[in-house]
Amino acid sequence: MDVEEMAKKVTMKDLKQIAKNHDIVLGKCPTKLKIAKLIPEEELEALVNKK
Repeated sequence: MDVEEMAKKVTMKDLKQIAKNHDIVLGKCPTKLKIAKLIPEEELEALVNKK
């Protein structure tokens, strides 16, 4: 599955929480896709499969 497709299936709140756990600094107006590209792909896949 593509990163764009996975980003559409998860919530912004979950993406921000994972970014916070990894100490990733987000810009002023992050989009779901930008955050999804920054976090580890394994965690993104786990988040998609969890729901």
